[in-house]
This record gives sequence, structure tokens and C-alpha cells, in this order.
Amino acid sequence: MNPTIRLHPQDDVLIARTQLVSGTVAEGIAIKGLIPAGHKIAVHALAAGAPVRRYNQVIGFASKPIAAGEHVHTHNLDMGPNKGDFARDYAFGADVKPAPLRREATFMGIKRADGRVATRNYIGVLSSVNCSATAARAIADHFSRQNNPAALADFPNVDGVVALTHGTGCGMDSDGLGLQILQRTLTGYATHANFAAVLVVGLGCESNQINAWLATGRLREGDTLRTFSIQDTGGTSKTVAKGIALIQDMLPQANAVQREPCSAAHITIGLQCGGSDGYSGISANPALGAAVDLLVAHGGSAILSETPEIYGAEHLLTRRAVTRDVGEKLIERIKWWEHYTRINSGEMNNNPSPGNKAGGLTTILEKSLGAVAKGGTSNLQAVYEYAEPVTAHGFVYMDTPGYDPVSATGQVAGGANLICFTTGRGSAYGCAPSPSLKFSTNSALWRKQEDDIDLNCGEIIDGSSTIAEMGQRIFELVLATASGVKSKSERHGYGQSEFVPWQVGAVM
Repeated sequence: MNPTIRLHPQDDVLIARTQLVSGTVAEGIAIKGLIPAGHKIAVHALAAGAPVRRYNQVIGFASKPIAAGEHVHTHNLDMGPNKGDFARDYAFGADVKPAPLRREATFMGIKRADGRVATRNYIGVLSSVNCSATAARAIADHFSRQNNPAALADFPNVDGVVALTHGTGCGMDSDGLGLQILQRTLTGYATHANFAAVLVVGLGCESNQINAWLATGRLREGDTLRTFSIQDTGGTSKTVAKGIALIQDMLPQANAVQREPCSAAHITIGLQCGGSDGYSGISANPALGAAVDLLVAHGGSAILSETPEIYGAEHLLTRRAVTRDVGEKLIERIKWWEHYTRINSGEMNNNPSPGNKAGGLTTILEKSLGAVAKGGTSNLQAVYEYAEPVTAHGFVYMDTPGYDPVSATGQVAGGANLICFTTGRGSAYGCAPSPSLKFSTNSALWRKQEDDIDLNCGEIIDGSSTIAEMGQRIFELVLATASGVKSKSERHGYGQSEFVPWQVGAVM
């Protein structure tokens, strides 16, 4: 097997398939020094300041002269003197293609009374503010199948009672963006199809007043949405007892469901990548992209996010925008992030993380070009702000941070009823109420952390599978998981602590 991978004939670098030692010859090039697996090797000599291409796209600029066969990484590659600010051709809509021939597939879903379809059937306990988080968790803990199995013994169709708490809700501008985002997030969860019912617990004096939130979200209390506060109830013990009683009242109706065949058009996937490495853009991400194209052809939807991690690759998405307005909205969010990082004394290349760099990714441009592959090749139908309801079908974009729990929280608030998560360095992430599937980019990670990974896309690197074959396997796994088969993160009990709404603005 060839010791390196060439991604495009015009690339300036090769990718090491395994660790290479000095003297190894790849494509007629003698390797100079030790090259870790997944890292880059110069195909030819590069002068200082020269652009360096991978995927036939600029991933940075040589910060010093680089000889053929040398390791290309942080010691000799950076964003250039303008920190990645170079001209890109947005070519709005240039790559829009006809809608694919509609295909039909089904999964065993749970139909709600309003026509929505769920992949899971939870009862949620949300906190309006951090001050009520302990009480909310205590309520949910009473129904733990591990610690108190009798509580749900008569309700086998209920997947569980989960507390989703957070660290904010007060000390913030009552008219500011931060509170708007929090309220939008809580509304998305309170109305999520995967919740049969939701209980919201507040303190009583917080900025995020429950009545104001209900009005903003156009929500009304009823059998499936109940709210109350610690101060009105008379303290923690009374609050926990009241919450337990309310959920006990909700359980019979929540249990009165059954799975039935539903169109794959009801599946909405949130696309995530975390702990990326030099293989992410070669194996797991494009394989997930192939699965996305299959889902879209079946009428389903997929949400690409993590704006700091598409930075430098946004021009590949604007070319697929169905209208110029859609493309312009994406660029508007990019500009917002440039401003946001600047006023916080940062820059967009603060991402990649140390783990990404250890795995072979050098700049945010390189990381982003691999990350956008998760979105496949389908037309970009819409662009949403964080936690906005996703109403368009097909491939869409949501503006979120790159930090996975925050990003996925926004996607689920927008309606994602399943998360697909690629990783090259390793991940132990899970999500509630939407199941999360994890895909490894390399076989070494699969062997080391198979306990947490649902599918090994490293077979693409090994040469035993193709991107198309792996995309089909991912699509089939999505259907099975949406039908109720538990992901590995669900078996471990992940999901409650990973609810992390995006905090924006000053803490007052």
C-alpha cells in the first residue's frame, strides 16, 4: 500500500498514511525526518511566503523555505501576514444542481399528535436559571433506572427522565442577545419532538423569568408543559416533591406511544466533528457527507454548523446556496465572528486545538476544508442563527461556535432528532434527547476507543472500504438508531451534562 495519500493532483502536500521515517520514498520523494501519521509532507520545494494547497485549496503560507520531503506543520506553515484574509471567490449558486431523484426509506418512529416524528421518547426537566439546576437534577434523579428502577418500571415506552441544566439565566441584560439565545434554546427543547412532556423549574427572581420566556416562545402550559419556581413553592424539598409528583402525572400519557413506520424525511441530523485529525477530511467527514446526500435524497435534513470551523472554506458552501440571499447570510455570520473574536482579543486561528495539531491539522483553513466535507454535495437551502427552528428541508447551515456541546445544543434546539459526530482524536460525547452516533476517522482510534465509537471510517484509509460504501453504512445506522437502537453514548448514560447553551455577552 502507498505510504502516503494524495488528495488532488495540484496539492503541495501528501498525507502520511502511517508514521514515516527518514529515507522512506513516497511518489519518488525521499522523506526527511520523522513524519507522524496523518501529517503533511511537502511534494516539492516551497519558498517562504508561498501558498500551500491541500484539497487544491489554500491551507496557509510557508513561514520559511520548505524542502521537498520535509514535514509541513506549525513550525513552517501559518496563516500568512494577513492571518488568512485573502480573496475568495464566493460564486454564489455556481454549483447548485437539480434536486436528486426522490427516494423512499422508512424507520420506526414515534408520531406526535401534531404530526412531528420523534426518534426518542423522554420527559425533560429544564432549569430556567443555574439557581434551580440542583432541584431539577434531583427531580430527574428520582426516575433514574440505575438508582431507582421501580420509578419507571410500569412505563417501558419512556426512554427516561433527563435534567438539562445550565450555568446562566441571570446576571445578564434582560433585552440582550445572550438572553435571547438562551430563551430560544429553551423553547426549542421544550417543544422538541423527542420530549413527550417537559417540566421547567425556576428560582423566581432570575433575569430569565418563566412567564416572559413563555410569552417570547409563544408557549402555553398544559398537560405536556408545566412550570413552577422554588420561591413560590417554598424551598428545595417542596420543589423536588412537587416536580416528582408532576412527572408521575405525565408518565401514563408519555408511555402511551408505539413505534410505527415513518418516512426518513422526518429525520434531521446535526453534523458534528470533534477531536479532528489529519484524516478527518479524508475518511469520516466525506463519508458522513455521502450519508447526508443520501438522507437529502430521501427527503430528510442535515444541519452543518460550527462557524469557526468552516472559516476559510465558506466559499465552498456559498457556491451551493440556492439563492444569493442564502449565501450572503452565511458570509454575514462569518463577518460577525471576525468582529466577535477581535473584540475579545482573539482571532479565528485560535482554533485548531492542541489535539487537532497533534493529529496533523495546522491552521483553521486546513481544519475547515475538511470539516465542510460533512455537508456532502447537496444544495444549501437555508442559513439559521443559533437555536432557530429549522423549517427548510434538505441541507442547511446553523451558526454556532465550534465547541461541540454548545454547537450540538443549538442544533437540537433547532429540531435535530439525531446527531452524527466524527472524531479522529477520540470523543466521549452524548446528547439528550437526541441520540448521538460517533465515527472514527482512523482504525487506531477505533481499536483504542471502540467502547465509545459506533462505526470505524478508518477502513477508508486502510483501503478496505470506499467513501460511498461507508456513507451507505452510516445512512443505514442512522435509520436503525432513529428506530430505537441505542448508540454507544446512550448505553453509557451520556446526554444530560452535555446540554450547554451558548453564552454571549457580559456577565453582570
